Amino acid sequence: MRNAVRHLVSSAILFWIVLTITFLLTRAAPGDPTTLLIAPGASAEEQARMRAELGLDAPLLVQYARWAGRLFKGDLGESFARRAPVSTVLAEAIPVSVGLGAISMALTFLLGIAIGMYQAARRGTVSDRALTIATTTVYAAPSFWLALALIATFTYGAARWGFPAWLRLPAFGMRDPASDATGLSALADLARHAVLPVLTLAAIGAAGIARYSRTIAADLLSQDFVRTARAKGATPGRVYLRHVLSNAWPPLIVLLALAIPGLLAGSVFVEGVFAWPGMGRVTLAAVAARDYPVILGATAVYAAAVILANLAADLALPLVDPRRRA
Repeated sequence: MRNAVRHLVSSAILFWIVLTITFLLTRAAPGDPTTLLIAPGASAEEQARMRAELGLDAPLLVQYARWAGRLFKGDLGESFARRAPVSTVLAEAIPVSVGLGAISMALTFLLGIAIGMYQAARRGTVSDRALTIATTTVYAAPSFWLALALIATFTYGAARWGFPAWLRLPAFGMRDPASDATGLSALADLARHAVLPVLTLAAIGAAGIARYSRTIAADLLSQDFVRTARAKGATPGRVYLRHVLSNAWPPLIVLLALAIPGLLAGSVFVEGVFAWPGMGRVTLAAVAARDYPVILGATAVYAAAVILANLAADLALPLVDPRRRA
């Protein structure tokens, strides 16, 4: 109990530090939100009136106190650009990012662990070396570059090279704007639009998980208890499921928590490239518009997701690893 309370307190402090740094950085960044909200020929008086309306004419400490006071009340403020509550703007975008991220994360770990286990079982072979080169290359590739490469291949290249119709995938948006499909047809259209962004996120994540899980599995396969299980006649399936995978769970849980920041960061660029109206695209638009309340609101969501994931991993480790229960 004491350990859980200590983790909660440290997580709350870290959360506030992240938001405070973001607040200061948004104010220190070049550019004035009012110049993007008023007409190009507006007078200095009109710009000053706009700054007062947005609360940007007050000293920095006063702005911080006002923002902190609203945040403690659960009020994220109002978007400068959209003139709508930040909570409403984020509520429209979060389900898109959560759906995209959840599917990508599931595929990331399923593919990554499977590839890593396969490499560990065949370490030193040609297939192991080939997969090492492939996973290292994919993991090192920037997410936006991989997204553009997939678009070039399965959208523009598919028509030129004569790919079958099912391989000609849409590149932008969540649905066909010219379609009025409903029900299962609309779901199928959404699934086709999701293939490329999900593949982009899952490929990069799975490549990193594969490298990590290969190292863990290779180390476990060399342990005495695994050799003993094999000597007693345990089948390969039982060795990998009962002795290798079960002992690999603690570091994999930690890896899951560490993978979330990368997935969130990658989704910012992926949603921007594929024009998905999720948190990533909202954040990019807010940064371009100097929309301080939306930037801070998005940062709060991202920081909370990362900190809570790490907190959950810390609290879950004793449940899967008896050595940590002391």
